[in-house]
Amino acid sequence: MTASAVDVQMHVGTLYRYPVKSMLGEAVDALFVDEQGVQNDRRLALIDEATGRVASAKQARLWRDLLTCSATVHSDRVSIRLPDGSHVSADADEVDARLSELLDRPVRLAHSRPAGASLERADPEQVLEFGLDAEVDAPLLELAEATPGTSFTDYAPVHVITTATLERIGTEAERYRPNLVIATPPGFPAYAENDWTGSTLVVGQVRLRAIGPTPRCVIPTLEHGSLPRDPGALRTPAAENRVPALDMGVLPCAGAYLEVVVAGTMRRGDRVELEPR
Repeated sequence: MTASAVDVQMHVGTLYRYPVKSMLGEAVDALFVDEQGVQNDRRLALIDEATGRVASAKQARLWRDLLTCSATVHSDRVSIRLPDGSHVSADADEVDARLSELLDRPVRLAHSRPAGASLERADPEQVLEFGLDAEVDAPLLELAEATPGTSFTDYAPVHVITTATLERIGTEAERYRPNLVIATPPGFPAYAENDWTGSTLVVGQVRLRAIGPTPRCVIPTLEHGSLPRDPGALRTPAAENRVPALDMGVLPCAGAYLEVVVAGTMRRGDRVELEPR
């Protein structure tokens, strides 16, 4: 069955934002999006003082403990919950010291993406083969090439995945760190997001254009707070869905990257329509 053959309408299942890059985020009922992405999403990130690079759990050997922290927004102020249950404001004088102590590496919390910001993207399949602490190939990834402004997105302003794809892989949405989870009806094909490139998704009054499948890194396989490790979150798409991913080559993919054509607010339960190219 093709996606176009499904009669039952898609709708917004869950909406997420991640105020601090590579920390756990929060599910919300509504998200405002514009060309710079989701409001309060990945607008903060840690900078490694030793290298000047952005700290990301894509380099699990150094930064996987970021996924023991969570960040939430209250009245436009970001609060970070540490693994011991304590909280520190992103604006607090002591935030850099407390996060440096947690990570055992000097870091500073940045509120704006510097020009040329990059991170290490450890080869995810090598990490699965050789272990989280192994020295593996880790090419640099320049951030936010398709995102205007100063947020710390990996590439594009918005990331989407369908429940059909998640059910096929058999893992939780939180592992893939999407902004938008689209609830799909029975019979909807997994990995249909591959075919959306160039098409427009209409979510309420918001219009989003798909610009390519999302290549998967090692992050979905890692512990996420109380969620245990799950190698299948990478191994399944690696076995089933290796496709051309932007200009990065043929890679395991799940979900799609989106750019914002018409800004507005997406709400949980909103109808989602896919317009043909």
